[in-house]
Amino acid sequence: MAGSTFRSEIRRALTFWRRSIQARVVASIVVLSAVVVSAVGWVLLQQTQKGLLDHRVDGVLVEVNTAVAEANRQLDGALTSSDPNEQQTALGNLLVQRGGSRGFQVVLIGPVGAVPTIDEGAPILTRGLDTTSVPVSLQQHFGEVASTAWTYTSIRAEGEPTVPGIVVGSQLQLPADGGHYTAYFLFPLDEEQETLALVTRAMVTAALLLLLLVAGLTWLVTRQVVTPVRMARRVAERLAAGQLQERLQVKGEDDLARLATSFNQMASNLQRQIRQLEELSRVQQQFVSDVSHELRTPLTTVRMAGDVLHDARRSFDPATSRAAELLQKELDRFETLLVDLLEISRFDAGAAVLDLDEVNLVDVAHRVVDQTRALADQRHTRVVVDAPDHACLAEADVRRVERIVRNLVTNAIDHAETHDVVVHVAGDDQAAAIAVRDHGVGLRPGESAMVFNRFWRADPARARTSGGTGLGLSISLEDTHLHGGWLQAWGRLGEGSQFRLTLPRRAGMPLRQSPLPLVPMDAREVVA
Repeated sequence: MAGSTFRSEIRRALTFWRRSIQARVVASIVVLSAVVVSAVGWVLLQQTQKGLLDHRVDGVLVEVNTAVAEANRQLDGALTSSDPNEQQTALGNLLVQRGGSRGFQVVLIGPVGAVPTIDEGAPILTRGLDTTSVPVSLQQHFGEVASTAWTYTSIRAEGEPTVPGIVVGSQLQLPADGGHYTAYFLFPLDEEQETLALVTRAMVTAALLLLLLVAGLTWLVTRQVVTPVRMARRVAERLAAGQLQERLQVKGEDDLARLATSFNQMASNLQRQIRQLEELSRVQQQFVSDVSHELRTPLTTVRMAGDVLHDARRSFDPATSRAAELLQKELDRFETLLVDLLEISRFDAGAAVLDLDEVNLVDVAHRVVDQTRALADQRHTRVVVDAPDHACLAEADVRRVERIVRNLVTNAIDHAETHDVVVHVAGDDQAAAIAVRDHGVGLRPGESAMVFNRFWRADPARARTSGGTGLGLSISLEDTHLHGGWLQAWGRLGEGSQFRLTLPRRAGMPLRQSPLPLVPMDAREVVA
């Protein structure tokens, strides 16, 4: 449960990130500002650290020189023995005593040349100091007589935490034996470390406050730009939903106000044009409906006269007999067109209704193939049904479904160019489908969306071998919409086409997928 909630929150956050340009702008500016502030802060910290250390080194060197001079002076005035060991002990005690009062630690070792390293001698040092605090490299530097030198180190003392420090090495000469002894002075950098930490905290706090200020200012600035855009989006969505009276509120005279004014002018022009188109469509639909009904009566009269002439054609001369046959054929086509126009007018008027029943699409496919066999034989085309042994049921209007399938099969025969036409049937618990596949001329890119337009033909120059009116696929699409189904087309030039009808298992059920693929299995894969 927790994992599902977490994933839901992640998806919600990603959706917000994709949809909010304001959030992306603020985040981008904050990230860029953080990079710049971090770089500037790092440079300032480096400069501050260098300044603190340079100042401390200068003070340390002065302190060492003072300590050495003072030790020599006190040693000269207090010598009572000429023993080098006693003089070394006295010197070490003086330096340790001064270091305790001045805040540094001391290691005294010597004489130079006789004692290679601290660990190998008997150094005099501040109590508790770990001799490893003196780097080996510095000890090697003073393996012979050398000038004062210093380096950074880590000072370790018994019972104390390790602290960074500076170690300075300087050599002194005892009067007893003239030998040179090396004194290492270790100065902790804890004060400088605290100062640097304080500066770092101050800079981090200032950087965070600056980033918050930048984020707030960016949010306010982008809000002034994004808010009108969001308002325009909402108004555009209402316009798309049919609320053509929606307009943007115009405030001020800036660029956004001028954009809102232009948007409102565009919306007004679109509203006017849409209303003109609606009126034109209404007039066109009314004209088609009126003409279809008005032609019904004279067509009936002409049909009766044509039937009389057609029945008596054998008693006419050859030319008149042929004219009677042509008249009968054209009357059939005209009557089919009139029936289609009447059906279209019923769709436009919203008067079409369904007579629902349990329909087996396998039976429908076989019946349609039988009905169109004469046309297929005339076109030298074989129509094959590929259907399962079980029934593929759908709650539908059998008359309208047969009309859809008949239009699809007739269209496939007309464009198959003597190749086989295959009618696939399949069904599942959610839907049932019929796909009509031909291997004829196919469709060009973009024509699969236009093929259901009224009176549209893929190639107007082709002969109308099936006597089509150009309304069959349009009527089929309207019939499919009445059922809440899908009627889709796929085609590729030179590879034929496939039309797929998908109906819900139960009327009113939403469709989510089809039992048959729209792209046929035998279609070649297109390599991009």
